[in-house]
Amino acid sequence: MNLDVNTLFMVTIYVEAVLGLLLLFAWAQNTQIYAVAWWGVAHLIRAASIVLFGMYGTVPDLISIDFANALLFTAFAVTWTGARVFDGRPVEPVYLVTGAVLWLLVCRLPVLSDAIDTRAMIASAIITSYTWLTAYEFWRGRSEQLVSRWPAIFMLFAHGALFLLRTPLVTLLPWASSDIYGSVWLTVLSFEALLFTISIAFILLAMAKERTELRHRTAAMIDPLTGIANRRAFLHEAGMMAKRHSANPRPTAVLLVDLDHFKSINDRFGHALGDSVLEIFTDAAQKSIRATDLIGRLGGEEFAAVLYDTTPDKAYAASERIRETFARMAQDVGGRPVCATVSIGLVHCEQAVLDIPELLAQADQALYFAKENGRNRVEVASLDMILQRKDRADASPAPQMSARSAQSVA
Repeated sequence: MNLDVNTLFMVTIYVEAVLGLLLLFAWAQNTQIYAVAWWGVAHLIRAASIVLFGMYGTVPDLISIDFANALLFTAFAVTWTGARVFDGRPVEPVYLVTGAVLWLLVCRLPVLSDAIDTRAMIASAIITSYTWLTAYEFWRGRSEQLVSRWPAIFMLFAHGALFLLRTPLVTLLPWASSDIYGSVWLTVLSFEALLFTISIAFILLAMAKERTELRHRTAAMIDPLTGIANRRAFLHEAGMMAKRHSANPRPTAVLLVDLDHFKSINDRFGHALGDSVLEIFTDAAQKSIRATDLIGRLGGEEFAAVLYDTTPDKAYAASERIRETFARMAQDVGGRPVCATVSIGLVHCEQAVLDIPELLAQADQALYFAKENGRNRVEVASLDMILQRKDRADASPAPQMSARSAQSVA
């Protein structure tokens, strides 16, 4: 069965148009990812350019070659722009049309009017540039854990390399023909372009779908107000940290933090300002600990942190930094004299097994004493402290309440 170029052109036009409409339909289902719309438009522009290529010999070369190539370059530029938009980078209108304008100017140069090979190399270089720029944009955003990025980068790089090498290969391989439509090389190139356009469209669609799913998973694990891990995410990450600790035990500290008199702040200044205080605390805490440390909001005005591979002195110093930084930042909030403070319970562990629930319970004991001893302070959990509170619980006729409940968390 012979697969001629005319048949490939017709199939490619149909496929490009269908893929463009499919991507636009997918974007209509989730308009938050604008890059999908850019990629859909790119496929439709590419379909239009192939229509013009297919009219070669029946219309002036200005339309079937010059203008067709300009449209093709614009399609690749739109794909590149979509990659930029996908990772939150701005659109570059000038570079969006640079390839097309450069090509149309080159076509008007008398010295290149009959230099078919040179013009082919220029066209290939423009397509390769946009294709590799697209691959580079995806590479720049590799910090986002999307598995589908990597096949997209590979395919874009390979496709660009093939375009760049097509003119030298034509001169080296014994496939040339005086009839442009009889060239075996052109048939191979057209078939590769068809496979590429199908594959890259589905990979780009997979990237958009993967990002949507990732954002949904992330939203379920992030506290919407403070932007840090919620209770579920904190306990999950702390559990993973405990597993890593078993393989390589390192001294670890656990902090339990509670904002002092927070109910009173809400009652006096309103919940909107109370939310601002929580955001200020998050900022103060993140500035006071390392980027590798774990911090999360357990609920309400209660926060927790895990400081891995740290000494008791360093853990205490970090706790004091949190307390002092927050007290300074929350002294005046929105022009109101809030003067918010925090109490912190600290426990340090040097054992081979990192029992996060038990360490949180011990930190809660220390937090109880910080509240009982006047608030706005750091208390370190000790065996005497735990035994002392246990004795109090045994002597009390009523069930012992948590630190927050015992203090009627203000």
